[in-house]
Amino acid sequence: MSDLPPDRTAVADPMIEARGLRKSFDGFEAVRGIDVDVRRGEAFGFLGPNGAGKSSTMRMVAAVSPVTSGRLRILGLDPAVDGPAIRARIGVCPQEDTLDTELSVRDNLYVYGRYFGMGRREVRERVAELLDFVQLSDKADARVEGLSGGMKRRLTIARSLVNSPELLLLDEPTTGLDPQARHVVWERLFRLKQQGVTLVLTTHYMDEAEQLTDRLVVMDKGLVVAEGSPLQLIREHSTREVAELRFGVAEPGAGHERLVERVADLAERVEVLPDRLLLYTGDGEETLAKVHERGLEPVATLVRRASLEDVFLRLTGRTLVE
Repeated sequence: MSDLPPDRTAVADPMIEARGLRKSFDGFEAVRGIDVDVRRGEAFGFLGPNGAGKSSTMRMVAAVSPVTSGRLRILGLDPAVDGPAIRARIGVCPQEDTLDTELSVRDNLYVYGRYFGMGRREVRERVAELLDFVQLSDKADARVEGLSGGMKRRLTIARSLVNSPELLLLDEPTTGLDPQARHVVWERLFRLKQQGVTLVLTTHYMDEAEQLTDRLVVMDKGLVVAEGSPLQLIREHSTREVAELRFGVAEPGAGHERLVERVADLAERVEVLPDRLLLYTGDGEETLAKVHERGLEPVATLVRRASLEDVFLRLTGRTLVE
């Protein structure tokens, strides 16, 4: 995970360049004037709760949804006039698998390659390469409907690579997968980045964003509310560690709120949750020791490093957005 500064003045040959980008639907402004640069060869992430504007932004970048206003350039081209040329050079892995379940694994890739005008021999060679890359060679003749969720996801990624794209857009690439399948997908995406493919992804998994992205933006209500590498964002918006304290509740209504004043000066910030207190601090163990010195006895404690999830929830809130 690199620590690249979000310095737009130094971006040369950007794969994506957006300035004041806006998208409206029937009077509702889903994207409200954002600036984004994606550098060649990096992995870039869009994070945000539901309704933040991530998908609307990705559809504009994929040159399938027109820009309402602002400037957008993809691979140096204007999607308003160069849409077909852009789509020929990018790959798109949608959130939902849209595979043809009646066809075999191999034929799903073969038919897709033919859509790009590739010759039969070229497609066959490319399909063999991709099946090997996503570790599905032994399933080449199997029908898609019999594949596991992880296999279908890897096949969808393989399909998005048929045209050897310079830029790969991934919308929630591991949603619904078990931990083992997620890590296989992560490893494949890391290999793509090593090969020079620029990755742009949305994800709800904070550990995925920390693992895969060099830089990211956090979006909320159509705006970019933070930008930087995962490490930068943690440094800027959280503390080094978090101490979690759980206390027994003596009577109804006597929640953790009653204890905030007794620990508030021990941390840079205290967050009250229904079942615990979060103390954001530079040294969690030292903070815990001071809690005990004050005669407080939590029934359970945990000290952990601050994460991107702490940043995300601080910037966008804990309220569920439907």
